[in-house]
Amino acid sequence: MGTVTPAAEEISEPLLAESEKNRDVELERIPEWKDQITIRGLVVSAVLGTLFCIITHKLNLTVGIIPSLNVAAGLLGFFFVKSWTGCLSKLGFSIQPFTRQENTVIQTCVVACYGLAFSGGFGSYMIAMDDKTYKLIGVDYPGNQAEDVKNPGLWWMIGFLFVVSFLGLFSLVPLRKVMVMDNKLTYPSGTATAMLINSFHTNTGAELAGKQVKCLGKYLSISLCWSCFKWFFSGIGDSCGFDNFPSLGLALFKNTFYFDFSPTYVGCGLICPHVVNCSVLLGAIISWGILWPFISKHAGDWYPADLGSNDFKGLYGYKVFIAISLILGDGLYNLIKIIAITAREMCNNRTKQKNLPVIHEVSDDENSKLLMEQRKQDEIFLKDSIPSWLAVSGYVGLAAMSIVTIPNIFPSLKWYLVLCSYVIAPALAFCNSYGTGLTDWNLSSTYGKIGLFIIASLVGRDGGVIAGLAACGVMMAIVSTAADLMQDFKTGYLTLSSAKSMFVSQLIGTAMGCVIAPLTFWMFWTAFDVGSPDGPYKAPYAVIFREMAILGIEGFSELPKHCLALCCGFFVAALVINLLRDMTPLRISQFIPIPMAMAVPFYIGAYFAIDMFLGTVILFVWERINRKDAEDYAGAVASGLICGDGIWTVPSAILSILRINPPICMYFGPSVSS
Repeated sequence: MGTVTPAAEEISEPLLAESEKNRDVELERIPEWKDQITIRGLVVSAVLGTLFCIITHKLNLTVGIIPSLNVAAGLLGFFFVKSWTGCLSKLGFSIQPFTRQENTVIQTCVVACYGLAFSGGFGSYMIAMDDKTYKLIGVDYPGNQAEDVKNPGLWWMIGFLFVVSFLGLFSLVPLRKVMVMDNKLTYPSGTATAMLINSFHTNTGAELAGKQVKCLGKYLSISLCWSCFKWFFSGIGDSCGFDNFPSLGLALFKNTFYFDFSPTYVGCGLICPHVVNCSVLLGAIISWGILWPFISKHAGDWYPADLGSNDFKGLYGYKVFIAISLILGDGLYNLIKIIAITAREMCNNRTKQKNLPVIHEVSDDENSKLLMEQRKQDEIFLKDSIPSWLAVSGYVGLAAMSIVTIPNIFPSLKWYLVLCSYVIAPALAFCNSYGTGLTDWNLSSTYGKIGLFIIASLVGRDGGVIAGLAACGVMMAIVSTAADLMQDFKTGYLTLSSAKSMFVSQLIGTAMGCVIAPLTFWMFWTAFDVGSPDGPYKAPYAVIFREMAILGIEGFSELPKHCLALCCGFFVAALVINLLRDMTPLRISQFIPIPMAMAVPFYIGAYFAIDMFLGTVILFVWERINRKDAEDYAGAVASGLICGDGIWTVPSAILSILRINPPICMYFGPSVSS
């Protein structure tokens, strides 16, 4: 599971200088840090945070690919507050001006809030503990014990998030100047978000933002209406409706190759880079088009032919463990790569300067303006300092609280194991944050998997599965929130926002997420059959994460015939593919697939790959017809499609809770000759 963000692009200082020229003329007054955090901003953040948590949960519980919603958060934050101030102004009220700093605070709060829907493990390690996943793997499966079960509970999930989610924020605060100013790490997503927010608050930028908002609203409405229309035909059960439309024929439908008319996945295809979408489709073709049919022919030889479709000693085991191999191979390679880059950049100043954005063909006047702007950014960033003693005492205090609390929630995760995690976590958080600043890759899930394997193997059969999964959550929360905070510090630095307002807004957004993320997940949990392999919310990574924990305590002894050899082959293939991507020229490497993206359909199916590929085809054609329009509006169209479908999840969940079923079951089958 991972968060998919656009490939990092070189953000050059001249581009930033061009986007800032109008600001120099405006001579805006920079509000105090307390004024950058407003009641209206927090209300908008809570609304958008709830919507984005729902979207993230839906993606987590279906395919596990989550596109970056930072742009949508900035755009919708601008739209809501502008609408708010516009309405109140027409009613004659005196309105506080909407500044780029307030826009940045809203975006920070929203990202911090919905980020916990991912790092909170609601589609991975947390739900991997439940009884349904335990039974799905098999009650007699070696290492899968009934004692290693902890079903989701609203209160313990909220409590767990509160004790682990803030540690990452305090772990790296003293290093914010080193990361953002001294080393000038680019943080491509943070820089791109800052450029977007800065453009909104100029006359020309606001005009484009208004058009983008209209576009987003149009496609949100279309997506919402279409999702509502689809519901009427989805009947009772999992074989009805447009979600099971054999658009490519019944033969391919049996191998999950069909278009399921999902606005969410088409929107993901518009947001994700072309290489990600093509990698997903390639993975679907290799697995469901070639590999699984080939292995199925050996039923009775490689594995017993009479096993159920979800038995890990049969074809299902190949699906899960080969997907795990690709994920681990890709994660391990990128982890080693980023640690190596981080070490090199820190030790070799000349190399670091070479990789930083440089100024090309900038006149003396422009260079002078750029220098003045940078001094202004430095001054504002350092003005409202966050005391190091506060960060250290906050980390130590929260760690002490966690050491007492977490063993009460997960008795098998002893206090000394929690303590060891917190001793090494700041170093790992630094590596992840530094690597994110250089490459835009947040590898929190990889660090989590490392913690999972280590703790599971240390604890052993007596509680090792739950202990490993809980340790995975602790590590993911710390390294993920630390990287997000540094990304936000970069955004705040470029939008002339106070570092203190960024830190406080991140704290507020995290607190919101600790409540909103479990509540929105609870809606899915109570309304739908989450975790059912035949349902719409399969929670695929729950099985994968539990199998990883079992692997940590049991080893590979129970895998079906040739499964280990295939796993090793795909693990090595992931390393080789990544090596080729890094060693070949860009004109070649841009066409080499990404193993992490290829792995997702191995377990889930090919249907969402068809949807995402359609999205990438639409974007490709759009770029060829009118590249400027595609760059301006593709994100708005994608966000509208995703948000509209996400909004419909709420009324559909309410209908499900009230046991109101769709009136029609639209079903497709072969024609029968008379």
